[in-house]
Amino acid sequence: MKKYIIALLTVSSMMLIPTASSLQAQNQPIVVTDAKNGRVATEVFGRHSNFNAPRLSPDGSKIVFQLANNGENYIAWLDIQKKGARPNIIAKAGVIRDVGDREIFAWRWVGNETIVVSATGLDRVFDGRVGIISRLIAYDTKGGKPRPLAWQGALGNASNILHIDHEKEEIMVQRQELDSRLNEVINIDVKSGKYSNVQNVNADVDSWFADHNGFLRGGVGNSRGGTAKTLYRSSDKGPMKAISKVKDESFTTGSLTPILFLDEPDMAYTLSNHEGYAAVYKVNLATQELLEKVYGTEGYDVRGVIPNVTNNDIIGYRLFNGRNYVKYIDQTAREIEALFTHNFGKNNTTIISRSEDAKHMIIAVAKPSQRDTYYYYNDNTVKFKLLGYENSILKNTELNPVEAVDYKASDGMKIQAIITYPRHRTHRKNLPVIVMPHGGPFGVTDSVRFDQWAQSMAEQGYVVIQPNYRGSGGYGPEFVKEGRKPNGYGHRMQDDLNDAVAWFAKIGLIDSNRACIMGWSYGGYAAGRGAQRDPDLWKCAIAGAGIYDFPKMKSFDTRQFGSFGANFQATADDLISISTARHTDGPWAPILIVAAKEDARIPMEQSRILVSNLKKSGKVEGQDYKYIVQEDGTHNLPYEDVHIEWLDEAGKWAQRFNPAYIDSDPDKQKPIAIRSTGVGSSLASK
Repeated sequence: MKKYIIALLTVSSMMLIPTASSLQAQNQPIVVTDAKNGRVATEVFGRHSNFNAPRLSPDGSKIVFQLANNGENYIAWLDIQKKGARPNIIAKAGVIRDVGDREIFAWRWVGNETIVVSATGLDRVFDGRVGIISRLIAYDTKGGKPRPLAWQGALGNASNILHIDHEKEEIMVQRQELDSRLNEVINIDVKSGKYSNVQNVNADVDSWFADHNGFLRGGVGNSRGGTAKTLYRSSDKGPMKAISKVKDESFTTGSLTPILFLDEPDMAYTLSNHEGYAAVYKVNLATQELLEKVYGTEGYDVRGVIPNVTNNDIIGYRLFNGRNYVKYIDQTAREIEALFTHNFGKNNTTIISRSEDAKHMIIAVAKPSQRDTYYYYNDNTVKFKLLGYENSILKNTELNPVEAVDYKASDGMKIQAIITYPRHRTHRKNLPVIVMPHGGPFGVTDSVRFDQWAQSMAEQGYVVIQPNYRGSGGYGPEFVKEGRKPNGYGHRMQDDLNDAVAWFAKIGLIDSNRACIMGWSYGGYAAGRGAQRDPDLWKCAIAGAGIYDFPKMKSFDTRQFGSFGANFQATADDLISISTARHTDGPWAPILIVAAKEDARIPMEQSRILVSNLKKSGKVEGQDYKYIVQEDGTHNLPYEDVHIEWLDEAGKWAQRFNPAYIDSDPDKQKPIAIRSTGVGSSLASK
């Protein structure tokens, strides 16, 4: 440990990644923050990350990462061992607006010179209809044009990389084959773009898997009725044999799929929740026999494992206890973590990328109230370098504190909620609240972390409560099943949100008469359902990209609300009863409805139907509801301007119907939001 303590004292003060000031054009206003004396302006929370997801090349000499400049995202690489090196932009990350557009969502190295990115987009491939596709593109850092990888003959998803061979500069890829619409496996040479067949399509397989040596070993298929079938072979050759067939109508268990192969024949690690919570087990794949439990925690699911550089053993576990964190078992990783823990606190350090010899690392450090700060560590020099900040405006400023708190629902079930406390309030008693249900809904989880939306509303003076209502992930399969019962969707799951208000009002944290509900996607549905079903509870509702008419949505998305949906909504009457757009005549809480015009997941028609029916029921626009259509918006709020608009309009709607500061508050004077009108200019009140 001694050398690591010395290393901390030699952290470079020079960032390798440009700050906001150097990235912004001189005439482009930037937002600044005085954390002690003022409130961070809302637009800061809607901005893209300046520096995000850096990945080391195998030799540790370069990184590839995403950066933002003037509201646009780019993919760039940097020689971190070259003094004075500047980022080299290889591609605009882009967003999907129209047919032919591409949005980059992942990047990695193949060898030390080639960057392969995954891009999604819209194309006319499904019988002439527009559909979402994903593709791979190779970029050579030594020059040359971008190279599409195996696009010809592909249909939907052609970007699932199963194995990377850095020495040969080849990747094994699963892709949806054009004619059959099933998944085949190919090998691609990223330098030439040439590819060859590894595995033909199989009607029983949705997802293939390979071992750490690059051999295809099997696949798993899931029917819409919940039957999971596994094919497997013990070596790199020979036919695939069916080794298991599991019926799981709740879609919570599934088959024993390998997450990491061992060097022992047929042995792998897998995640299984058969004992109540997901844990890591050793499994004999040939017999499907679970052997010893390798690691598990009581009351929470293990989220995954961290493999070593050769992908044949574990160096750590991805865990959850209300917060996602990592437990390292590798000695070097533990020493690095211990060093940062001493200075930054427990569970605030994550090693996010390593070189093949594990002597070079990128480490992300952040408390739940901070954005990530990235460091580069070189074991050869025993030094750390500050790479940059995820948000170069906030840097490592500690904002609103976050913690996980359990509460009891009205039926006695324990629910965990993530609470973000407003740091500028002088007290934590009888405060206004924003309840913010997550999207999904099933299997998704909010956790103790820096959440841009929760931080934005807390910065304005609200307590933000994010209930992990029944159906959420991380708490075992039985908890998910509770949300999928016939009285779950739109009923008991909604009660969990109401019960959060009652519980935290009872302990004195919030005032139940000062509550609003806000969410996007399923959270948008829950906000709309709250406005319609429980108008006396909510002072206002803020609903983005929600489903409001389930029968209409079922005709649009037969998979989600067809045979799968039948597992949690038994009859058509149930779909009608939970459809807020079918019940607009009664009293409603004032609702802000935000729709994304380019939303490919939940069509804008859903919002349009709700607004039309509200009008027919005599609701007054501007008073009972407000409707905003984001012309460039998609389901994922990709642009800075639409993201900022969402947060800004949400704040205004909440302040109108549920002001954060009122005369009876002991701290009724709210802090001022401050900004600069340009680089280097003086501060002005907002």
